[in-house]
Amino acid sequence: MIRPAIPADLPQLVAMVRALAAHHGDDAQITEATLARDLFGPQPWIQVLVAEGETHLTGYAALTQLARLQHGQRGLDIHHLFVVADQRGTGLGKALIAAVLDHARAQDCAYVTVSALEANTAARAFYARQGFHDAPVKGVRFARLIA
Repeated sequence: MIRPAIPADLPQLVAMVRALAAHHGDDAQITEATLARDLFGPQPWIQVLVAEGETHLTGYAALTQLARLQHGQRGLDIHHLFVVADQRGTGLGKALIAAVLDHARAQDCAYVTVSALEANTAARAFYARQGFHDAPVKGVRFARLIA
């Protein structure tokens, strides 16, 4: 079953986020407190759909809001898509994508985006099989830390 995350999911979600970060060589600094703030705080920042197995969560999709203001369009970005190792290849990733698309439609979104590292050919092929197409970024993206 795929459903929106609830506060009781926080410990398992944090563990999965850390596993995904480790897979990409990132140093995860997420805590239950920061995830609770971002999912369930007074100003929720992200949305998470979880795949619930019989005894534990088996995957998640973390979504952030996007907009094409000039076109009057809402969108969602799949910031994370993760399936636990023993569930990979079972169709769970495909089911999570389908749930994301249904969730986006329910929020009147016109599009959904997702990114993959250029060298991650397996992820790129998976997203292509789900109907995503290359959408290269136009221009240069800038960032600034806030101290």
